[in-house]
Amino acid sequence: MQSNGAARPWVVPRSPVELLAFRRVPMFAAAVAFAVGDALARRWHTPAMLLAETASLLLLAMLALRFSLRLALLPALGFWIAVGCWCAQLEPQNTPQTSLAPYADGLSRTFRVRVKRIRELHTADETEESAPDRSWMLEDEAWEADSRPAVQSLDLEVLGAEEVTPDASVMRDVHGGVRITITGAALDARCGDGIELPLRLREPEVYRDPGAFSYADVLLADAMGYLASGTADSAHVLHERRASVRCELYAAQSWASSRVAAFLGSKENRLLPTAVRITREDAALLDAMLFGDRLQLTQSLRVGFERTGTFHLFVVSGVHVALLAAGVYWLLRRLRFRIVVALPITLAITGGYTLLTGFGVPAQRALWMTACVLLARGLRRQGSPLNALGFAAIIVLALSPRALFESGFQMTFLVLLAIAGIAAPLTERLFFRFSLSLRRVDDVRLDAYLPPHEAQRRVVLRMLSGLVAGLLHPRLGPVPVWVLRGSVRLLELLLFGLITEAVMVLPMAIYFHRATLLALPANIVVVPLVGALLAAALLFFVCAVVSPWLALLPAALVGAVLHLVELPLGHLNRSAWADVRIPAPEPVAVMAAGVLLAFGCWALRRPQAAMAASGALAVALIPMLALWPASAHLHPGRLELTAIDVGQGDSILLVSPTGQTMLIDAGGPSGYAALIQSREHTAGPWDVGENVVAPYLWSRRIRRLDVVVISHAHSDHIGGMASLLRDFQPRELWLSIDPGDSPALQSLLEQARTQHMIIRHISAPQQFSWSGLTFEVLAPESSYANAGKPTNDDSLVLRSSFGRASALLEGDAEAPSEHEMLEHGRVEASTLLKVGHHGSLTSTGQGFLDAVQPRDAVISVGRSNTFGHPREEVLQRLEAGHVRTLRTDRGGAATFLLAADGSIVSEDMASHP
Repeated sequence: MQSNGAARPWVVPRSPVELLAFRRVPMFAAAVAFAVGDALARRWHTPAMLLAETASLLLLAMLALRFSLRLALLPALGFWIAVGCWCAQLEPQNTPQTSLAPYADGLSRTFRVRVKRIRELHTADETEESAPDRSWMLEDEAWEADSRPAVQSLDLEVLGAEEVTPDASVMRDVHGGVRITITGAALDARCGDGIELPLRLREPEVYRDPGAFSYADVLLADAMGYLASGTADSAHVLHERRASVRCELYAAQSWASSRVAAFLGSKENRLLPTAVRITREDAALLDAMLFGDRLQLTQSLRVGFERTGTFHLFVVSGVHVALLAAGVYWLLRRLRFRIVVALPITLAITGGYTLLTGFGVPAQRALWMTACVLLARGLRRQGSPLNALGFAAIIVLALSPRALFESGFQMTFLVLLAIAGIAAPLTERLFFRFSLSLRRVDDVRLDAYLPPHEAQRRVVLRMLSGLVAGLLHPRLGPVPVWVLRGSVRLLELLLFGLITEAVMVLPMAIYFHRATLLALPANIVVVPLVGALLAAALLFFVCAVVSPWLALLPAALVGAVLHLVELPLGHLNRSAWADVRIPAPEPVAVMAAGVLLAFGCWALRRPQAAMAASGALAVALIPMLALWPASAHLHPGRLELTAIDVGQGDSILLVSPTGQTMLIDAGGPSGYAALIQSREHTAGPWDVGENVVAPYLWSRRIRRLDVVVISHAHSDHIGGMASLLRDFQPRELWLSIDPGDSPALQSLLEQARTQHMIIRHISAPQQFSWSGLTFEVLAPESSYANAGKPTNDDSLVLRSSFGRASALLEGDAEAPSEHEMLEHGRVEASTLLKVGHHGSLTSTGQGFLDAVQPRDAVISVGRSNTFGHPREEVLQRLEAGHVRTLRTDRGGAATFLLAADGSIVSEDMASHP
């Protein structure tokens, strides 16, 4: 048998999985040590300590090399820890831009700036049917808003600012960053141009609530500290162009995005049938997928892809870079380029593409991993995926050590670790021998080198193949083998997807508060189409650069594939079970999940079957840790009221002594703030409920609300309610009246009915008990009605009592409502007062305040709001009444704990800097 030469190395029985040995993955071990050093440097290391540690480690390493190489492992890892510490210590920090603070005083002044980045805002033209209700954008006390559409977003480097004195104005040298929105006509400027223009600087809104999204931090990461709006006709371009390399890259990215936008509005696109025509949403997806420009993605698009767990497929990620590199390398080799020529060309094209996309962390990781794999191929070495992952991690962290704490870096590398560290060895254990037995089935001589059950399988397959060939056609004989091979490949893909989703449950819960229940089927449907979509999109872009007519057929192909992908995703997204919103797991659970992941990577590579099984079990436990319901952070036995910092709006969390939860209002934009926030957050309408209120509730480990209350139908009270109804599935909805002209409130009521909530209309003088509390409705009267637009006097005014303590929640009730409450004798002394209408002069009159006699009060109001809230007269009344007053614009979220004996304790976020 040995002489026939039929044996092949692949039929020799061997372990399909290599042990996790240091010699196989030295770069992965070094990356882990580097990350440990990066993390340690944030708290415990000083430069002097680092210098001493580095010298000691070098000495230990030299001694180990002299006496025993095995001893060199620990000092080598320690050295990489020190390198990580050094990189973190030497990295420039994003410091607050205090030099511009004196100029953010509400005055309009001239600034001399240099353009760092220009991004076009391709806003859709509004029609009467599509335009939102803008009646709330202007209010009596607000500044006049510029209602012209936003067309550009500019990042500016400030070089000088006008300093106005009573005698003259002087241009002073000052430095900082400002992001401005150009309205009306676009500004004819290029990246690097110098400009002079008048601006009124604003500080970005900061919501001081645990877990709340911070747009200020996002701006600071881009070296931008302030916001402003401007117009092209007021700007003077100086034509002193000094463009940096990054500026040129941004310009190239904007140019590429503009080519897609140009085709979108072309007559050639309008000639295409509706089924394959490129729509505005399609163009936004292409910008995100090809160039990393997510600016045009609407909130509904983002949420839809996040709910189905497919968002990573439609933005620039490692998948796109890897597909591009593989395609280019395959094409060059097909054209008979030698490896030494194909490799640098592939790397050059791939590197240029990653620069065009903005050189984000996913693209960086894919580029360095691709370089590592291609280098190993060029040297004819068998590369380790974990080693390539470690190499890429070290490069990314060395360039930006703070990336270790960013969600993008963590999720990107966790996905690769799940694939290379868990899925790959488990797949090899389960399917390697089976796949091996399916090779060259027609070669009978190989059966002798296989175990009996595998040889028997090959015999059966040959019999089936002969039967199929005899009954149907000789060319169809291999079909049974093809079907079995395809089934094995499908099972492998399913296992890869299942493990990836199991591992990604943890970061999805931490950063997005989502458990994507339909992510696996959605990815199975979409992933096979992504490669074809990317190839077609690249071809479309190249053709669109040359001529719109040339891009016609590629555009039709791209439109067809995109709409084909969106069809199943749309059905999955509309399912109520697409995802579940959950709080982030406790830190102990996160650490335990990390230990289980590390153990799984190690155990699945051990030769013992029991050890491998325990590794698979450990990985299976990770989703349970992420989803395990932790106890809510409450204060049993006390009545809690927390005024959540939602800017110029209201949102109050009330927790009963028995632990039931009630949310009164959900914040939302108001007046001029509504317009500027919609411009600053160009990805879609700024949702205070989703981005501010919900994260605060999740930070308290609250998964569901028992009751939500709508005080009245103004946008600064109900603007964020829709997302909270979806996220927290409350059992009941309380409100007073239904104004005749409030589409937003009617939409909320329809949503509540769809979600099978109990809707209760309450009015004065009702009294009732709820969860150990007594509620009195003080306003409006049962006879009150409003057939027009919502007004402040529609406000539902509630008084909640717990023993000798009580809280009066006034909403936005104004003087007429207060007078009516006083006339009916319903206003009693209360421990806590939520001041009406954000401290406006129209509320909290002296007579009303004398009747309430509060010990504590809270004003929910936005920083630098355009209404002048709270008014000084109201603050003086509170001070004269010796009322201890907390304000959300100064202290952030304010919490009050009321005990049955009438005592009250208060604190705000300023107490916990």
